[in-house]
Amino acid sequence: MAIMTPLIVKVVVAALLGSVVGFERELARKVAGIRTHALVCLASALFTAISVDAFKEHIGSVGYDPSRIISNIIVGIGFIGAGAILRHGSKVEGTTTAASLWAIAAIGVTVGVGLFKEAVIITAIIYAILQAVWFIEQKMRIRLSAIYKSEDEEFRN
Repeated sequence: MAIMTPLIVKVVVAALLGSVVGFERELARKVAGIRTHALVCLASALFTAISVDAFKEHIGSVGYDPSRIISNIIVGIGFIGAGAILRHGSKVEGTTTAASLWAIAAIGVTVGVGLFKEAVIITAIIYAILQAVWFIEQKMRIRLSAIYKSEDEEFRN
């Protein structure tokens, strides 16, 4: 029995791609790093691959729709992303990490359906975006972020 089945290859590739983005988040000392991004990407690829590959004989059957799994991955990642977002007074942190988790779940889905080349390219784009903003912030010595202002605070001003 071959150890590197197509499913295992997808899961390993997804874990590696998730680790790339997680590495950037780890360097930035964010709450979700390599482990979280690798696991989210791996699980998204696994759920997608199982829903697409394991039930191929049911294509066309009433009630079979592999996109249901994908849509539920998106919903589930929303909950994980919400846990990464923190509010401290007027400052909201973690939105970029939440967005990177959402994006990495999409990478996992992309790998799960077998679009390896596309997944690698999109991972590189995500990494480049995260690095470019960091580089700009460092060079300009500014923090590119929004400040949250509640309705109550508007009345106090």
